[in-house]
Amino acid sequence: MIRLKSPEEIDRMRRAGAVVAAVFEKIAPLMQSGVSTYEIDRVAHEEIVRHGAIPSFLDFPGEFSPFPAATCISIDSEVVHGIPSRDRILEDGMIVSVDVGAILEDMHGDAARTYLVGEVDPEIRKLVEETENSFWKGFEQATIGNRIGDISHAVEAHVQAFGYGVIEVLTGHGVGYDLHEDPSVPNFGRKGRGVRLAEGMTLALEPMITLGSPRVQMERDGWTFVTRDGKPASHFENTFAITKQGPIVLTASC
Repeated sequence: MIRLKSPEEIDRMRRAGAVVAAVFEKIAPLMQSGVSTYEIDRVAHEEIVRHGAIPSFLDFPGEFSPFPAATCISIDSEVVHGIPSRDRILEDGMIVSVDVGAILEDMHGDAARTYLVGEVDPEIRKLVEETENSFWKGFEQATIGNRIGDISHAVEAHVQAFGYGVIEVLTGHGVGYDLHEDPSVPNFGRKGRGVRLAEGMTLALEPMITLGSPRVQMERDGWTFVTRDGKPASHFENTFAITKQGPIVLTASC
């Protein structure tokens, strides 16, 4: 069931989202060669707690075990849900996706960014740029009366113009009192199809785009999705609300 949010609930989500935005500001300087993903997660966790919030992902139930960290950190061919580790060290040329969730006042904020470490191949840098651009193309379609398919089609059309792969088995979602609410928000679809958008919907759109095939598989840790062909993947996400004034990003600094 889709839960429409009141203006007061949306304000609470905006405050949760501001915590997520603060985490990104805090960890951005750490995206350097020699830094471990464990250290990035530690700093992110501390920042979430400093704001009086709780990490959304820590101990999130999984098929085999709860997620063991505050953030998902995925490198290069890892698409999403990478587990931070003391042994996973950043190197020049890598791209690093960090997915952050925070609970504040019973509401979740959820967003992701993909960072460049040092000198990154121009082709891969372009992938990261256009993944973010595809989010904004979808965001533009998030208006009252449109449908989920209008958002999804805008993302897909943008990235396919560059020959990129659109991952179909992983999607965005509603978000609010729960980290994952209805409806699903795919990164592919047809205009005019799917759930009609209404005032008070709060969604997380998260393009997951690859430089090669869109086919993915899960690693043995039961969490990390990787591309089957080993090519890089990029991820960009924001939580936003649908309002009479148009869509409003909620995972931004207040």
